[in-house]
Amino acid sequence: MRPTILLQIGLLCMLMLSTGCATNSASNFKLSNLAKSDIDSVTDMHIKEVRKLSRELTIKLYKRNPRELAKAPPGTTVKKRIAQIFSNQRIQGFTELNGLKGTAAITLSFSEEYQGDRVFALMAGISSMLYSAYNYQDEFFILDEIDQQKLYNSARNLETVSWQLNNRQDHTGERYILSNGISENGIRNLSYERLFGKLISLQDMMALLIADTTNRNITRVVQSAASMTFLPI
Repeated sequence: MRPTILLQIGLLCMLMLSTGCATNSASNFKLSNLAKSDIDSVTDMHIKEVRKLSRELTIKLYKRNPRELAKAPPGTTVKKRIAQIFSNQRIQGFTELNGLKGTAAITLSFSEEYQGDRVFALMAGISSMLYSAYNYQDEFFILDEIDQQKLYNSARNLETVSWQLNNRQDHTGERYILSNGISENGIRNLSYERLFGKLISLQDMMALLIADTTNRNITRVVQSAASMTFLPI
């Protein structure tokens, strides 16, 4: 790998990951690290940050939408929902969502006919979509490959989700899932939008890094954030 690319990866990592690029010390070194390239290590850090931000988004959405958790099976807590959303079951799809996952589960969360937990459908869809973009892997090694187009497409899909979250309404004019808003004293709460912005930036940056290191192009799609359709992953 060219030195300039290594430098770029290091700098981008420090800029994009809120926790910064952690260096291996003798105390936390793992033998498996010997089977990793620099880009593998950066990919692993992106995956961890994406998971962290997604969990944070899930908690915030449930706090804003307690009515949705009330639709879940008796005894279900936010902690249990998070365990479900980030379990391996997201690969097969959840029975509660009729086996739907990825963008199909996201679409279900904004369906007028759906009577279940919309936050669960939304976040299960987002989680499985992002997991799919990383080949359903939590860790990468030298021989593993990753598709820059899937990463790019997932970023565009997140933009679409963010728009729908702020604008999709039911027949009564109420948003399906509450997120950003304005308090009684006129202060705007854009914390959800910031979380989506971080997730989108991470996916876009990862797509650019992979495209650069593999000399592959990204097919850029001109799509309005207000689009009701999603790009394939």
